[in-house]
Amino acid sequence: MKLICEDNFEEVQYLHEEKDGKKSLHIEGVFMQGDIKNRNGRVYPSAILANEVARYDQEYIQKKRAYGELGHPQGPTINLERVSHLITSLRKEGSNFIGKAKIMTETPYGKIVESLMKEGAQLGVSSRGMGSLQQKGGAQEVQKDFYLATAADIVADPSAPSAFVNGIMESKEWVWDNGMIREADIADMQNEVKTASRSELENVKLKVFEDFLSKL
Repeated sequence: MKLICEDNFEEVQYLHEEKDGKKSLHIEGVFMQGDIKNRNGRVYPSAILANEVARYDQEYIQKKRAYGELGHPQGPTINLERVSHLITSLRKEGSNFIGKAKIMTETPYGKIVESLMKEGAQLGVSSRGMGSLQQKGGAQEVQKDFYLATAADIVADPSAPSAFVNGIMESKEWVWDNGMIREADIADMQNEVKTASRSELENVKLKVFEDFLSKL
């Protein structure tokens, strides 16, 4: 078995909801697709996905422990320190599986997701699981031993570091208030961006973004 991750940047919507006077932020869209060759050359038979989603729903979603992380974790287990959202529903529509997740805005990584969304960054989702692959008809077909670790981690396209840096430069609230990120750290990031040459700017933005994540 191997770790299998699939990114999807299509049709992910941002939702603002309010219940009992409390506002919450959500994402909703196609989390997984069956019976179609994806950009990684893999095919997930819908029947295999449906069985695994049913297990995942019963064991995780219904028990409110279907967590997801920000970025691309290196293994199948959930790291609670990196959790950014809670998956609240996952349903089948044709060969697609439509999911919804609530952003946990009081966690360090959830706060980053919230800020990226406010800055207009395009975010996507990435399913993460373990399974075997078999070559079939010009594609790698996922086999019956597929195990879904999380239906959706949140991933960012290349616009995210720029959106993050724009927020830093405009002195917007990016820091999770837990004492781990000091004002001096933000000042250093601002200075690094300001002094970067035009040719180096995009690489510097990416470095600043990654440095910030590493400090959480």
